[in-house]
Amino acid sequence: MVKNEKDKDTGEKILVAARKIFLVKGMSGARMQDIADAAGINKALLHYYFRNKDQLFEVIFLEEAKKFFPKINMILESDLPLFEKIEKFAAEYIDEIQQNPYLPMFMLNQVNQDTDKFLGKIMGRKNQPETWSFLLQIEKEVKKGTIKPIHPVQLLLNLLSMCVFPFMAKPMILRKIRLDEQQFSQLMEQRKKEIPQFIINSIKK
Repeated sequence: MVKNEKDKDTGEKILVAARKIFLVKGMSGARMQDIADAAGINKALLHYYFRNKDQLFEVIFLEEAKKFFPKINMILESDLPLFEKIEKFAAEYIDEIQQNPYLPMFMLNQVNQDTDKFLGKIMGRKNQPETWSFLLQIEKEVKKGTIKPIHPVQLLLNLLSMCVFPFMAKPMILRKIRLDEQQFSQLMEQRKKEIPQFIINSIKK
C-alpha cells in the first residue's frame, strides 16, 4: 500500500472513531486521547492528522452537511404541497439530528463566533440551506386563503425550533423529566409526527 493510501485509511479510521466519541461524550466531553484510543493509534499521530478537536469536529460536520443540507433543500424547493413539505422536513431533520445530536450546538457556537466564516469558508455556498422558495410558498398559501395569516419566517422558525430544541436541551430534559436514552429516542420518533400535526393544525382553516 502506498503512503497516500495509508494516510487515507488512517484518516478515515480517525473520523469513524471520532464520530463514536462525539456521539457518546459530546463535543465538550470528548478528548483527543479518547479518539486516539478508539482509533487504535497514539495521540501524536492523531495530532499529525488533526491539530485539535475543533478541526476534527469541523471535518465531520462538513461531511454531514454535504449529505444533509442538499436533502433539506430538495424538500424545501420541491413542488410538494405545503403540509406534506412540513411533514417531510420534520422527519428528515429529526432523523439527521438523532444520528448526529451535537451538530446543532456546533453550528450555533460557530455562527456566534464568526458568522461570515461559518457560512462562507466552513459551510460553503452549496451546503447552505435554501429557504426562499419555502417562504414564498407559505406567503402564497396565505394570500390564497388556504391557511391562516402567518408571517412565513415565523412558521419556519416554529418548525426549526421545535425540531432542534429538544436536542440542544437534552441533558436538562433527561435529568428533569427522568428519561433514559432509549425513552428520549422514542420521544423524538414521536415528534416526527407530533410537530407537523401541531403546526398544520395551527395554520389550517
